[in-house]
Amino acid sequence: MSNSESFDTCRLICWALAAIIGLVVLVSVASATGFLVALLIGVALAALLGLATTRIFCTGGRILSSDDAAASAASAAGSVRDRAAGAAEAAKNKAAEAAKATEEKAAKTAKAAEEKAESAARAAEEKASETVETVRGKAQDAVGATGSGDPEDKDEEAPKVASGTVLDGEEELAQRKGEWRYEGGDGSGSGASAADGDDARGGDSEGRRPAALEAARGGRPDDLKQIKGVGPKLEQMLNGMGFYHFDQIAAWDDEEVAWVDGNIKGFKGRVSRDGWVEQAKVLAAGGETEFSKRVGDGDVY
Repeated sequence: MSNSESFDTCRLICWALAAIIGLVVLVSVASATGFLVALLIGVALAALLGLATTRIFCTGGRILSSDDAAASAASAAGSVRDRAAGAAEAAKNKAAEAAKATEEKAAKTAKAAEEKAESAARAAEEKASETVETVRGKAQDAVGATGSGDPEDKDEEAPKVASGTVLDGEEELAQRKGEWRYEGGDGSGSGASAADGDDARGGDSEGRRPAALEAARGGRPDDLKQIKGVGPKLEQMLNGMGFYHFDQIAAWDDEEVAWVDGNIKGFKGRVSRDGWVEQAKVLAAGGETEFSKRVGDGDVY
């Protein structure tokens, strides 16, 4: 028999004896005090006896029950401890995930800010170049206007010399006439040829001009702004030079790159510095660069 069953049997016996004694008292005093009073006395006496005998005779059972309760409490404490450890681990994992997400978001924000800063710097450079060209044009116009006076006014302002007057040095010049000779050898026409060559090249600084188109194929030029280093102003300049498509830029060799580097006003060296040819090869093949993705998402322009 288990401890719990022994304890229940002890309590049952004690309360049964207390009830019998209370019933005996009820019968004994009922004739003298009345049934109601006798009932109250019997019930009170039975309750007192039941509690007293249970406490006295059933203590061993209660101790055993307390041991069982202690074991149950220890088990419950272990379960609570396990749950607390699990909750702590879950909280730690969530905190790590939140920190990682925050770090990724911060890195993405920093990268976006860097791209925007580069775009702003490029736009400022283009605007400054345009301003410089405008100022240069105005200066040239001003110089031309200053040097283009009325010939009649100049003739009127110049002192008149009478016909037949011998000027200073004229006599010496007449004596030396016919003695001058150009000693440059066979290259007597080299100066004119060099000048003609410059005119034929259109003022190109170096390299070789790439093949150009009169207009975009099918009237649909590529979005050259997807190339890092090409902004809206520079795209217009390239279109004006006959470059509309990625495959044109992808086909440039070193000499052609040098020519474009030296002929984009205000942006000299941009082609080789930003690696246009490598980017154009990827875009011409239908691929994407990290910068072109940002342009497509609207994060740059």
